[in-house]
Amino acid sequence: MSDDPQISGGAPRARWSSALGFVAIGGATAAVAYAGARATSHSVDDWYAGLRKPSFTPPNAVFAPVWSGLYVLMAWSAWRVWKAPPSRARRRSLALWGTQLLLNAAWSPLFFGLKRPRSALVDLALLGTAVGAYAWTARKVDKSAAMVMVPYLGWLGFAGLLNEEIVRRNPLH
Repeated sequence: MSDDPQISGGAPRARWSSALGFVAIGGATAAVAYAGARATSHSVDDWYAGLRKPSFTPPNAVFAPVWSGLYVLMAWSAWRVWKAPPSRARRRSLALWGTQLLLNAAWSPLFFGLKRPRSALVDLALLGTAVGAYAWTARKVDKSAAMVMVPYLGWLGFAGLLNEEIVRRNPLH
């Protein structure tokens, strides 16, 4: 075993792993946010504007800041779990976080890109389940990481209600 802490697994190696996790998690989250924005921008002013929506639909300007905050929280949560000591709960949490990120990435292309609100609603139900499972598992690793997912779950509940109402009010879509 080397006396060099960078080789023997000392603090510099832990900082490197933490930085790598931060970049990977932040990059993946940013990529999903960017892809969602791109998928949304192509039809929000025409197709989406023409849909019958419930009175509680927020103005379009609300969505970007809300989602930006939620993406920051979900990335911070995953990074906290990433930094925790290796364990079965940590591995499972990170797998569930990745699953929810993939499901999150699918929603905008389904809803806005393919104009399939019913399929997007199914995705949203799976997404909510994955986020809940992630938070439940993450609480065993880092309680703060789990708690910051509560606003995301709340928003997903609201988004599900909005999505369901759009499906109900627009039966041909």
